[in-house]
Amino acid sequence: MSSRARPFLILALLLMLAFFLSMAIGSVSIPIETLFSLLFSGAANRAGDLQTFATILFQLRIPHAALMMLVGASLGGSGAAYQGLFRNPLADPYLIGVASGAGLGAIAAMAVKWPYTQLGLFAVPLAAFAGALLAVLIVYQLGHVGKIVPTTTLLLAGVAVSSFATALTSYLLINSTGELRRALVWLLGGSTMTGWQPVLGVLPYALAGLAIILVNGYPLNVLQFGDEQARQLGVNVERVRRWTVVAASLATAAAVAFAGVIGFVGLIVPHVVRLLWSGDYRKVLPLSILGGAVLLLLTDLAARTIMSPQELPVGILTALLGAPFFLWVLRRSKTQNYW
Repeated sequence: MSSRARPFLILALLLMLAFFLSMAIGSVSIPIETLFSLLFSGAANRAGDLQTFATILFQLRIPHAALMMLVGASLGGSGAAYQGLFRNPLADPYLIGVASGAGLGAIAAMAVKWPYTQLGLFAVPLAAFAGALLAVLIVYQLGHVGKIVPTTTLLLAGVAVSSFATALTSYLLINSTGELRRALVWLLGGSTMTGWQPVLGVLPYALAGLAIILVNGYPLNVLQFGDEQARQLGVNVERVRRWTVVAASLATAAAVAFAGVIGFVGLIVPHVVRLLWSGDYRKVLPLSILGGAVLLLLTDLAARTIMSPQELPVGILTALLGAPFFLWVLRRSKTQNYW
C-alpha cells in the first residue's frame, strides 16, 4: 500500500467501525448477531424483540449515525478550509458568525409557539439555517474594502456580527418561558429531530459545500505563501476566498441547523491531520472530512452511553475535548512556526 493511500484507508476503517458501534450501542444495546441479521435480512416479517430491535436500528440508530457523520464531515472540512484561508491553526467553522446567526434564528423560532406538525418541527432548523446564512452575508458585505475582502476586516466584521447576534439570543432566552430547556440543548449541540428527515435536510448542502471545498485544495496551498505571491502564481485570490467562505458557511450552516452548535470538531481534526500526515491541502481537506465524521460519531456514542439512558448534548463532550486542545495549539503556535 502506498504511503499516500494509507491515511485514507485508516480513516475509512475507523469510520466504518464508528458507524457500526453507533448502530449497536445505546440505551438499548443490540446483540452483534441480531444486528447482522437485521442488516442483511431487513425488518420485514419480524416479531417481538426482533421487531423492537429493527425499529430502533432502522428508524433511530442508522439515521442518527448518518446525521452525525454528515455533520462531523461538514465541520471537519469547513474547519480545514477556514484554517487554510485565514492561515491560522486556531480558525474554526464558526469564525465569521455562522454559529451566532444560527443560534439567533433557532431561538427566535423557538420563541414562537409552532404547532407540532411537520412544518412546525422544521421551523427551528430552517430558521437556524436562514440566520446562519444571513449572518455570513452581513459579515461578508461589511468586510468589503473596495473590490476586495481583506482577511483582517472579514474577521473583525465576524466578531462584531457574532457579538450582536449573541446579545439578541441572550435577550430572547431571558424572556423565554416554555422553550428554555430545548433552546439550551440545541445550543449545546443536540438534535431534537429523529428519523431520516434531518439527514435529507443536511445532505444536499453538505455535499455541495464540501465538493466546492475539495476543488480548492491547490489554491489554498498557494495562499499559504501570501496573497501577493498567490496572485503572481495565477490564483484568483478573491474568487478563491469568496467561494471558500460560501462553501464552508453553507455546509456549516446546514450542520448547525439540524444538529445544534457543536464546537471544536473543525478545530481539532484539521490540526491532527496536518500533525500526523500532511500539510498539503489536497490531502488535508478530504482527510479532515473523514476525520470529522469519525470524531463526531465516537463523541456522540460516548454522549449517548456515559449517562445512559439519559443522553448528554454532544457539544458538551466536544468542548471538554476541544478546550484543552485549543490551549495546546495556542501554546504550540507561540513557540513554533506552525506554517
